Amino acid sequence: MRRRTKLTIAVVAVVAVGSAAAAAVRNGDSSDEDVRTVEVEHGAILDKALAVGRIEPEVEISVKSKISGVVSREFADVGDFVRAGDPLLEIKPTPTPLELVESRRQLELRQLELDNLGKELNRKRSLLEQGLISQNEYDLAERAYGEAELNLKLAQERLALLEEGKVTISDQSVDAIVKSPINGFILEKNVEIGDPVVPLNPYQEGTVIMSMAEMNALIFRGTVDEIDVGRLREGMPVEIKIGALPGSKVTGRLSKISLKARTDDNSTVFPIEIELDRSNDVVLRAGYSANADIIIDRREDVLMIPERLIDTSGDTARVTVLLPSGEREERTITTGLSDAINIEIIDGLEEGEKVVEPPPREIE
Repeated sequence: MRRRTKLTIAVVAVVAVGSAAAAAVRNGDSSDEDVRTVEVEHGAILDKALAVGRIEPEVEISVKSKISGVVSREFADVGDFVRAGDPLLEIKPTPTPLELVESRRQLELRQLELDNLGKELNRKRSLLEQGLISQNEYDLAERAYGEAELNLKLAQERLALLEEGKVTISDQSVDAIVKSPINGFILEKNVEIGDPVVPLNPYQEGTVIMSMAEMNALIFRGTVDEIDVGRLREGMPVEIKIGALPGSKVTGRLSKISLKARTDDNSTVFPIEIELDRSNDVVLRAGYSANADIIIDRREDVLMIPERLIDTSGDTARVTVLLPSGEREERTITTGLSDAINIEIIDGLEEGEKVVEPPPREIE
């Protein structure tokens, strides 16, 4: 009885081994694991370069004052739209005691000079009438008197600006109100009422009071890695993804590629600029961080497979195809465009064929 049981178990074991071997032969593999395949299909392949940056105004203007003083009044705030010539801020002059004393003494000196030259001019006029001096000598005295009049006016206007912050010259008002240089929005205000202001002059840059920009002219400024910059050309289409606006579609064209690289976080990158399409129906704000996909090449409705399935040796690309019979066939293929994930198949495969996944590499 025990011998008959052993014989039955042995027969069952032989049958099981035979079935497994037959299945392995049908799959073209001696392993017990199922063969993993990927089907050849049609799709789109996009070759692109990534740029990282932000949305910025094409032209941003720093507003500065031409006189020194403190901010005494505000006419506009951040976010306001102003037109060229509209008032922004009023600057109240804060002259030092020495400046006031010097200006007042200069005014007195100019007045004294004018009085003396006036007397000299009257004397020259009397001498000219008596024929004792030439007309040229009298003209010189008249010219000196005229210059003294202008110097007196200049001293008066300087003192008025120091004391009151405004003056009228030839029916034109000159005051301490800073006006908008452009039509645009106020992006940033750097001073408050009571803050001191350093004027812009040839010897100093001056205090930046506000920054302004025309928000209808926004661009993308960013950088691309040095690996990709050699494949880029001005005019390439761009698709921009803005983190603050998920799902929004913003497009543009590559307008500028820097000729000089810079180092950013120990990486070599090249600055670029992208001109945004005016047709974008998205409200953009200056400072939005964004990623831009610069489209280098695009292929629509082509045969493709994952690039990981290809075994490349030199210039030859090969794949293993699982035939309908269950057998495997190694086939040489011709490839085209790749996006580093999928690759275009030009020749060697047809739609619907199944390409065998290579076995995972063992970590030693």
